[in-house]
Amino acid sequence: MRPLPIANGDSPTPPAPARVGVISLGCPKNLVDTEVLLGRVAERHVVCADPEDADVVIVNTCGFIDQAREESLEAIAEVTRWKEEGRIRGVVVAGCLAQRWGERLRTEHPGVDSVIGMAEYERIGEVLAALSARDLAQQVQAPWRTLVARDPTFPVGDQGGRLRVTPPHYAYLMVSDGCDNACTFCSIPSFRGLFRSKPREVVLREARELVASGAVELNLISQDLTDWGKDIPGSGGLAGLLEDLAGIEGLRWIRLLYAYPGHVSDRLIAALRDLPQVVPYLDIPIQHISTPVLKRMGRRHTREETVALLERLRAEVPDLVLRTTFICGFPGSTRQHFDELLDFVRAFRFERLGAFPYSVEPGTPAGERFSDDVPPEEKAARVDELMRVQQEIAFDHAEAQVGKTVDVLVEGTDEAGRLVGRSVHDAPEIDCSVVLARWDEEPDVGTIVPVKVIGSVGYDLIGACGE
Repeated sequence: MRPLPIANGDSPTPPAPARVGVISLGCPKNLVDTEVLLGRVAERHVVCADPEDADVVIVNTCGFIDQAREESLEAIAEVTRWKEEGRIRGVVVAGCLAQRWGERLRTEHPGVDSVIGMAEYERIGEVLAALSARDLAQQVQAPWRTLVARDPTFPVGDQGGRLRVTPPHYAYLMVSDGCDNACTFCSIPSFRGLFRSKPREVVLREARELVASGAVELNLISQDLTDWGKDIPGSGGLAGLLEDLAGIEGLRWIRLLYAYPGHVSDRLIAALRDLPQVVPYLDIPIQHISTPVLKRMGRRHTREETVALLERLRAEVPDLVLRTTFICGFPGSTRQHFDELLDFVRAFRFERLGAFPYSVEPGTPAGERFSDDVPPEEKAARVDELMRVQQEIAFDHAEAQVGKTVDVLVEGTDEAGRLVGRSVHDAPEIDCSVVLARWDEEPDVGTIVPVKVIGSVGYDLIGACGE
């Protein structure tokens, strides 16, 4: 926690603390940004669990794809209505859409008091102080109204002192920001900037802080996790960082999210295999398997290279679970290309898989150069067909776990009142659950316990603890 400034006798009386609520949208990277904002807010103000109880609401937006932008704009519209109705005093918009659109948000949503980009989060206190000023109406064009850096490639600094919104036993640790991969469908570099690593000592300091606050699992996140350290001479790459993280006392699980297929090194595969704290799980979005489609996507790997990597991972890392993502309906992708993808999924049998329809991203090479020639209904049909194929694979995989013993992180009770957890093979929020049906002694939330799998229901497992 940063020390609070101390006012001297000549300083004006600071404004009373505001009650601040946050609506957080988007991916885990945005969630980390939300926790950073909350940590800075809590140094002088009161954080409300329910935004409707607040004086000022911060909407931390996502700007990646059209559905995410629509969700963000709906949230902004809702909280500006609260302001019009006199239920709240101020509205601040932060996050990716703020960085991407800047002043446009205030123009299109006059009820927004301030737009703050990701490089300016340390100035949230300045914004909240200004919102408490009596002459607010006279500050329409004040500098704090739009704090968005023109260049989103700002240094990745210390994100310590976060006020976490995840349960105490797990946390997300962002190790880099931005991306250099130049996929034709992706707008992320335009608002998150080009790739830059967070310094090793900062990553390790944050990791120790998170573990000291109760986290036994750290989920490493980035736009391209596997590129960590490429801009740091002598870094040893992601594998070297993992070796350092594995030495932190009390850290039981390290999970890798968002690996780029073309950047998985021999040393990283060895770390997945040999470091006990690095769980046998890898989230590696492939996007497609047809080489012509991959080329149009600007992906730097062919079908043959992708298959070789995946087969090697399976061969060298015992009990490895792979999660991937595919885009359906990319411009120029035919039914033949999609059938190739279906056949590949049936043959390779990913344990975890997601799919989404292609949407045009303004300003991207694909959005500017390619005709969006796959009809929306065909995109939706392809997503549905792919997920039906995957569902059968996932159900078979769950059934195949019966009789095995797996490590499970106990999460708490679900809506039905059942004690549930996640296995070593499941990431938070996106993967499956383990329902603990029997135990000798009820395990505490946040502990990792061996569980014998005694059944499965759909994607989820049923387990017994202590037998």
